Amino acid sequence: MNKDGKILLLARIVRGIGYGFLSIVLEIYLKLLGVDEVGIGVILTATLVSSAVFTILSSILERRIGRRRLLVLFAALMSLAGGTFIISTNYVALLFAALVGTINVTGTEVGPFLSVEQAIIPQTCNQERRTLAFAWYSVGGTLATSAGALISGLPSILQSNGFTLVGSFKPSFGLYVLIGVTTLLLYMILSDRVESPALLQSKQAARPLLSPESKRVVAKLSGLFALDSFGGGFVLQSFVSYWFYVRFGASLEQISLVFFGAGLLTALSFLAAEKLATRIGLVNTMVFTHLPSNLLLMLVPLAPNLVGAMALYLGRMALSQMDVPTRQSYVVALVSPQERVAAASLTNTSRNLSQAISPSFAGYALQFLSLSFPFFIGGGLKIAYDISLYANFRTLKSPEEFEAKASLRR
Repeated sequence: MNKDGKILLLARIVRGIGYGFLSIVLEIYLKLLGVDEVGIGVILTATLVSSAVFTILSSILERRIGRRRLLVLFAALMSLAGGTFIISTNYVALLFAALVGTINVTGTEVGPFLSVEQAIIPQTCNQERRTLAFAWYSVGGTLATSAGALISGLPSILQSNGFTLVGSFKPSFGLYVLIGVTTLLLYMILSDRVESPALLQSKQAARPLLSPESKRVVAKLSGLFALDSFGGGFVLQSFVSYWFYVRFGASLEQISLVFFGAGLLTALSFLAAEKLATRIGLVNTMVFTHLPSNLLLMLVPLAPNLVGAMALYLGRMALSQMDVPTRQSYVVALVSPQERVAAASLTNTSRNLSQAISPSFAGYALQFLSLSFPFFIGGGLKIAYDISLYANFRTLKSPEEFEAKASLRR
């Protein structure tokens, strides 16, 4: 990566720390405020709706104000949301913060930052190293999220030093504000080279966001990604954290350690995914690692004790995210450089919108059906996605995969 790529990687790391602890403490904090499971589900849904709306806007605003200013705007909203959680415990105010901020409760990168950065990364490296660049981008974010998970034990430490139960969570939101400001400052030093060719050459600004051929491919991918994310919305990291807390009485320290371990395994899997993709292809890597991870997910609620459940969850996390760098690389490889923000925005929006629906259903299931129901429905839907993706895209290769195949024939 060039200098801009390294700045994006650093911003992803800083941002990931905030996502790591907030995704664990937010749902527990809301429960302590007296919010019921349905109300918690609504706020989690609001955070995902916000991500979806801003992701949609990014494909439009990118050509008007540029990628750098867009990233600065999102970072400012991130700080605003964290500040609202510091100064208010009112449910309506917190719901508003979830809607206007870029709060991430999934434990993975799904916000509007992703679409813009996903379009920039191919411009910061050689194309034959694109998947590796995405792998390192994911590694940095995931390791940071794991480190952030350890910070989720801060409220327990503060409680033992005289803080009230609710008050002990406030410093975590203060740290989230600081992270937003730091991210904003990093984006301000990006160079003009991160901008879209369509912006740098204003005469191209009137061109459609996607060509007809790209529209067909992106539309089909978006539909499949929506199915995957709808299933994933039932098992957000915030939900899994809450499940460990309620089902087995796990402490915040125990929960933070398991998510830290999950993050380390996930980070290693990203680099393994790049190596595997060079051997069997991007789509095969996405599918053949995702299927077993979803089977493990469905086994988690069947574990007889906390240790067994955590072991199954860690096994799942060692495989479940190997499709992330390969998926990101695959999407940008199938479209032209000026179409990358639009393609990333549309595919990520489909993921965010569908994932935004699931938490409300999960909250209902938790309160009125079964504590374990979300694991089964989430895993089943994600398996259906894997099968559909393979059936529809196993023959559509990225340009470098075509070239490699042609070389072998020669």
